[in-house]
Amino acid sequence: MTIHFIGAGPGAPDLITVRGLNLIKFCPVCLYAGSLVPPEVVAAAPEGAEVIDTAPLHLDQIIEKIEEAHSKGQDVARVHSGDPSIYGAIAEQMRRLDALCIDYDVTPGVPAFAAAAAALNRELTLPEVSQTIILTRTDGKASAMPKGEELANLAASTPTLAIHLSVRNLKKVIADLVPHYGEDCPVYVIYRVSWPDQQIISGTLANIRAKVREAKITRTALIMVGHVFGDDDFIDSRLYAKDHKHVLRLK
Repeated sequence: MTIHFIGAGPGAPDLITVRGLNLIKFCPVCLYAGSLVPPEVVAAAPEGAEVIDTAPLHLDQIIEKIEEAHSKGQDVARVHSGDPSIYGAIAEQMRRLDALCIDYDVTPGVPAFAAAAAALNRELTLPEVSQTIILTRTDGKASAMPKGEELANLAASTPTLAIHLSVRNLKKVIADLVPHYGEDCPVYVIYRVSWPDQQIISGTLANIRAKVREAKITRTALIMVGHVFGDDDFIDSRLYAKDHKHVLRLK
């Protein structure tokens, strides 16, 4: 038997990968993070499958469920939101499974920052504007940021930023970013991207906090910051330039 860690995508049931959906359809046990994965995603579990929302469970209880399935020779779909490699809390689960000699694999999912870019109809890398994307967060109740990864440090080269788990720290986010990006830098706050109740709030570092406060958004939101969200006065990529020669276009 195998534990299949599956990235469910950002929320919309049709944004899960074909592989991930097929694994859910196959596994007789499905453990899913119900606080961020909608029930529609795991509704594809086979008839009679044991489907468990792990949101109220702690790590020991989750591992107990997996061990129970393992003792019965049952495959398990362990479904996480977005892509499980990003703030997925799967490393500690895999470490436990290694110690128990239980096999597992990982199926990637659509990450929230990619879904947000799609919702905004934006490219996150533009020639001579930004060629770097940093995915990060700020200090929170669960854990502090490692030394050197403070937002003010990461912002020094003005990359495109996708800031997770930080909408409650928006005041500090703005204070850290303004010296590098300027008050007029565009910002989006995307609440529950791809869900039916998705909200997109646009503004600048100068006014985004007031807009978010007015919308009463306090969780499950992604902060996107960068000059790529500004006007359309950027140069075209050389990729499709008429005079750009490469191995697939020699003439």
